[in-house]
Amino acid sequence: MRSTLKKFIPYAVFRKIEPLGHLMEAIAEQTVAGFPLKEVNVIGVTGTDGKTTTCTLITQMLRNSGKKVAMMTTISQDLGDGRGVIANTSRLTTMGSKQLVQNLKKIRDAKVDWLVLEVTSHALAQNRVWGIPFSIAVMTNISHEHLDYHGTFEHYRDSKKKLFTLVGRNKRGQQVGILNAEDPSAELFAAELPNPVAYGIKKGDIWAKDIKLSASGSSYTAATGNDSYKIKCNLPGSFNVMNSMAALGVGRAIGLNKEQIERGIASLKSVEGRMARIDEGQDFEVIIDYAHTPDSFQKIMEEIKPTVTGKLLVVFGSAGRRDETKRAKQGKIAAQFADVVIATEEDDRDIDGDSILKQIASGAQSAGKILNKSLFVIHDREEAVATAVQMAKKGDVVLLLGKAHEKSILTNKPGVIHTEKDNFDESTMTISRPYSEESVARKALKSLKKT
Repeated sequence: MRSTLKKFIPYAVFRKIEPLGHLMEAIAEQTVAGFPLKEVNVIGVTGTDGKTTTCTLITQMLRNSGKKVAMMTTISQDLGDGRGVIANTSRLTTMGSKQLVQNLKKIRDAKVDWLVLEVTSHALAQNRVWGIPFSIAVMTNISHEHLDYHGTFEHYRDSKKKLFTLVGRNKRGQQVGILNAEDPSAELFAAELPNPVAYGIKKGDIWAKDIKLSASGSSYTAATGNDSYKIKCNLPGSFNVMNSMAALGVGRAIGLNKEQIERGIASLKSVEGRMARIDEGQDFEVIIDYAHTPDSFQKIMEEIKPTVTGKLLVVFGSAGRRDETKRAKQGKIAAQFADVVIATEEDDRDIDGDSILKQIASGAQSAGKILNKSLFVIHDREEAVATAVQMAKKGDVVLLLGKAHEKSILTNKPGVIHTEKDNFDESTMTISRPYSEESVARKALKSLKKT
């Protein structure tokens, strides 16, 4: 039905009426299913960056303390039904109401104590999570993203804020909000709940001190009131200090003791596609990460640049049918930090990939990069990764951004090119090409060893 409507209704109009259709679907699905999460505690995690990592930290901490936990994120889902972790290949962080409720029924039947659910701005704006009794909300950060859909930053931010509103309406739950004290939107989110808890490095109800960062993770003391926690996080970067502090805030909110929180956070060793190092015996670093927003580019490169003894080479693209305005910003930020920038495809969908790369390149050139010297435009992503690996020398770092855990690239069907203002139906306008960033990187590294 939605696909049919999209063909005959201008997208700007369709986008305004679409949430009503999703709401009706969610009401129907939840009602027929008998509201399956009535007896399950639900933690919702939203934000621009860090959602998946924060969900995984929370889940690991709760499981390590003996609780039965289900989790649904961008990367994977584990419904607590004995099947274990299953890759999320849908490309929807928060799936549509029908499939979502089917999963919620499995979670109910598995008699899970807690569900940790990654929640997107789209799902909140479209009412896809209506009927889910969130009792704890977590906000990681709010920065420039998805303006192609929301139109303005304010609409995007307010969609995220709806998660805190939903928690405030759940009279059965704790009604707790855990939020980033250093984010400019923190006060707006805090106002939605009676019991907000802010975390941060420089300020907050929970704050970090004595931070020690290394390539393998971090250690720090988290202080709050009269309590302090000795935290060891095996995920590198100060942004993961913040993510682990969000998990700590959740642990305190649900009553875990100090040992359970400290041990639980330390028990997580890695998160797929998040600052993942690829080692085939080469004398330079190859790191894969999902960073795909200007803010996440800034953070990850600020962290990595000081550790690089050689050159920093960055490979990334920007998706078609997504926020156009971020592309030049991505290019500019990458150029400010990296010695070599390689612009490539991410998910063109039905958009001309060359036009996307030109936008990225314009940003990189504005920061001083020179085409075919310090800036390269290579549309084929496998070729782009191989080029970066071939260019790398001892002490260099090759940073591959944007695809991470994903297992395909969405590209236009032969002869199908549109503008981003045209109506769009992904089912008829794109094809999915198998692609694994890790496999491609390992192949390039192995080929290097043979030459």
